[in-house]
Amino acid sequence: MRLSLCTISFRHHLLSIGEIARFARGSGFDGIELWGVHARNIGPGDHGAWLAHYGLRVPMLSDYLLLDAPSEALTRSLAELCRLAEIWQAPRLRTFAGSKASAATSTEERALIARRLRSAARTLSDHGLRLLVETHPGTLADTTDSLERLLDEVDHPALKVNFDILHVWEGGDDPRAAHDRLAEHIDYYHLKNVRDRADLSVFEPANVYAAAGRRDGMTGLFDGVLDYAAFLETLHPDAEGSLEWFGGSCFSVLPADLSGVRRTTARRHNEQAFHLDVAG
Repeated sequence: MRLSLCTISFRHHLLSIGEIARFARGSGFDGIELWGVHARNIGPGDHGAWLAHYGLRVPMLSDYLLLDAPSEALTRSLAELCRLAEIWQAPRLRTFAGSKASAATSTEERALIARRLRSAARTLSDHGLRLLVETHPGTLADTTDSLERLLDEVDHPALKVNFDILHVWEGGDDPRAAHDRLAEHIDYYHLKNVRDRADLSVFEPANVYAAAGRRDGMTGLFDGVLDYAAFLETLHPDAEGSLEWFGGSCFSVLPADLSGVRRTTARRHNEQAFHLDVAG
């Protein structure tokens, strides 16, 4: 599995992109998922080629399209994001499917979001890019049923899914069953964990983005309530994802979680190779 770290992990750090790149390379990451606000403010340059010198890539720009804004504003935002994706040589753009829970969204509001997503997917596809909606509470992708319906409503091949395992579980669905249902649409993964369901509020945006927000309850990937070892063993070896860490101690937690993923996926690969040898 190819894994990246997220620049959002360093949202409250005074670090340059060069320092993050050196840390990512030294820790063994394959790339850097770039937060939209960071991509906009790094400045001009041939950044994708520069990052390639570190043996790294940007697998995804993570941003928040204002799908209910006036169409002209959305058009401007997409043009800017296409330009940034070209500069960073990123193949994907992540967004949320609106800003209201599916159960609280009217038929008219849902139809608007679907139309805007279809238009955005069409624009990005024209630039060789894919648009990913993230499984996330407070959006039209807060349950597997709603997300499947949304994919049918948009009906565009460039619209894919960023499968956040924790948020799928938070929405009440079994992650492995949801994964089976969405498999043909999943293009990327966000990996994070939590101590207990009672601690899920630590991932609410107002808390995450606050410098003094609560971090207690966020755990390393293999220390929380979700069994990541079992889940990772089901993924295809070519799967791509990011460790989405919002807590403290970034420079120790991220490498430790990466090592844990590498061990888990290597064990699965070795077991598969053994079974093939025995069968042969």
